[in-house]
Amino acid sequence: MNKSKRRMKQKRKRRLGSWIVATLLISVVYVWIQEEDRVHEIWPGKQQAAVPITGLHPKVVEGEQLLVRKAARIGIEVVITHGYRSIEEQDQLFEQGRALAGNIVTNARGGESYHNYGLAIDFALRTPDGDIVWDMERDDNGNGKADWMEVVDIAKELGFTWGGDWANFPDYPHLQMDFGLSINELKRGKRPPTEGVH
Repeated sequence: MNKSKRRMKQKRKRRLGSWIVATLLISVVYVWIQEEDRVHEIWPGKQQAAVPITGLHPKVVEGEQLLVRKAARIGIEVVITHGYRSIEEQDQLFEQGRALAGNIVTNARGGESYHNYGLAIDFALRTPDGDIVWDMERDDNGNGKADWMEVVDIAKELGFTWGGDWANFPDYPHLQMDFGLSINELKRGKRPPTEGVH
């Protein structure tokens, strides 16, 4: 191969290398911006008008009611302790154990919880004595299985995701239906469909 052909080949390799580096850099910046929830500043069309949320999604309400009824059929009384939560309520809960007294119960600030979009509920159990407990070991219906996990199994059958499965901050009372939407998508105004849901 003569010198000019070799130089041409080297130039092409350098151009290809530069193109690959530039593409990777753009991809990394895009992912970072998206994770920071600022993609709409670059591509305004990606932002949707946010539908105001004032309560639980109809499918979550239906799931909650079925969960309570199905658990009652096997002798477990489920108490729903939280449902929809406003951004302000979420911020206040976030401050618990930080700026406010109490234990830390969430790592989610306002707008970062599925509760803020009406897609999550929290539950506890009522004992035969009438106490509300978060005891994951109790077997008040006497069938040899922990009542808490029986409720979780029913919830999963109904389409809920359980916060107890989360690796970095397990939230054992938490159940959610995310409809495949991330928190970033919900923050940008995406909402699950309500048509055809009773």
